[in-house]
Amino acid sequence: MTKVIHTTKAPKAIGPYSQGIVYNGLLFVSGQVPVNPETGEVVTSSFADEVHQVMANVNAILEEAGTSINNAVKVTIFLSDMNNFGELNEIYASYFSTDAYPARECVQVARLPRDVNVEISVIAQVEG
Repeated sequence: MTKVIHTTKAPKAIGPYSQGIVYNGLLFVSGQVPVNPETGEVVTSSFADEVHQVMANVNAILEEAGTSINNAVKVTIFLSDMNNFGELNEIYASYFSTDAYPARECVQVARLPRDVNVEISVIAQVEG
């Protein structure tokens, strides 16, 4: 059975997709960009602020589904500039309370929605 996950604590979808879908014990979180869900504005103050906003959005969806980033099994990260890879890794690692990090890939792409610098999607286990 499929369950749609939606929260006002993460940005509304900007296309025909759900923030998250639970299927067969896994939560599939759609790619999140650094949009503040309260204002609908893209965070542009710094790359670090963009990553923190993306992680806040991801965590809001995970929480709505009853899970956390520590239950992530797969993460995909898109960057507009691979020169931000080191800074991304430092910030990303700070969100985990375990050193059993999920499998992950990180790739540079030509362009992201709303011309942001980072987008992250997650697959996580859901309890019960």
